[in-house]
Amino acid sequence: MNALRRSAVALAAAAVVGAAAVPAVAADPSPSLPEGLYGSTDPTYDGVWRQSLALLAQDTADVAPAPAAVAWLTGQQCDDGAFAPYRASTARDCDAKTPVDTNSTAAAVQALTALGGHDAAVRSALAWLRSVQNEDGGWGYSPGGASDANSTSVVIGALAAAETDPVKVVKGGRTPYDALLSFALPCARGGAFAFQPDQDEKLTANADATAAGVLGALGKGLVTGPGEAADDAAACADADGDPERAAANGAAYLAGAVAKDGYLKSALAGAEDQPDYGNTADAVVALAAQGGAERAAKPLAWLEKNAAGWAEQSGPAAYAQLILAAHAAGADPTDFGGTDLVTALGATGPAPRATATGEKKDQEKDEEKKEKKDDSPFGTWWYVGVFAVVGVGIGFLLSNRKRQP
Repeated sequence: MNALRRSAVALAAAAVVGAAAVPAVAADPSPSLPEGLYGSTDPTYDGVWRQSLALLAQDTADVAPAPAAVAWLTGQQCDDGAFAPYRASTARDCDAKTPVDTNSTAAAVQALTALGGHDAAVRSALAWLRSVQNEDGGWGYSPGGASDANSTSVVIGALAAAETDPVKVVKGGRTPYDALLSFALPCARGGAFAFQPDQDEKLTANADATAAGVLGALGKGLVTGPGEAADDAAACADADGDPERAAANGAAYLAGAVAKDGYLKSALAGAEDQPDYGNTADAVVALAAQGGAERAAKPLAWLEKNAAGWAEQSGPAAYAQLILAAHAAGADPTDFGGTDLVTALGATGPAPRATATGEKKDQEKDEEKKEKKDDSPFGTWWYVGVFAVVGVGIGFLLSNRKRQP
């Protein structure tokens, strides 16, 4: 789900959007950026979001992020577990005026969970996210705000990543899937997802919300690999409450939208008819997750040919988005149309520690050997089970942002 969307969404403070990403709206350089933060632009509206995506993308590419980068993210958390887009001063705890939101919190949870070693922070954030779940089973960008497809989807993805069944996260007798499918249009209207109903309770197809909705309906988050090829990929059939069917319908809509040119067009109000790189990257992730890498081949190829300049101008969240798209479609992020996205991302912040081609993969091999040599009846999975019992109830959350239809 698209990472660069955060900026534009937050700039519109009333609404949201993300997989995660913010629209590529360049901010003015900040004169005094905190140590450990990725990017050189004002983090007021997207600091936690872009940091989370950067850490996720590095972890996906088997790069160990700099401790300072991780510390920056953990230092942004409020005592109640929530995250705001950015807190310039963390000396005092958050109060009622701190603009905490579900998307920043969910993105941070996903990043910290992927990195490991932050169980307390993750538990606290998950508890907060569950405390602000709406009666319809979904989530809005801000606590108490109306549920939307993007926020609900990223939360579902985070729950699934934390091995928490979204079906069991119930509020008002409704699950997150109940809320998400309420934004799905019938096949007669294309099978896409809307962001949320308009003032007349009408649903309007939204490509950004559809990319998020596909992942949410599949129970997947911002980081996902290629799914299995679908025989009925181009078909649309009424979902009738089936999340997987709704995901297939949404993917069919996206496939049609990129069939001609290979990219999605900007849907921002007043914007010229031009490519939307961030949403196209989101579409790649959604298409690959639902129907396999081949289904995402055309928009992926377009991004490989055209997105390097956009990412260079837009910064770390854009690089992260492309890395996640490459990962989902089985492409190499170190040679993405001739660009090493991983190195480019690393250059926007503190230098990472290691890559999988060396230290991390060697460690994995050592662990495999150790497990094979262990003759104890209490093997690795026994210990995993013990810690699972100790940590029972831990959830996980992930989020995205909003696009104007």
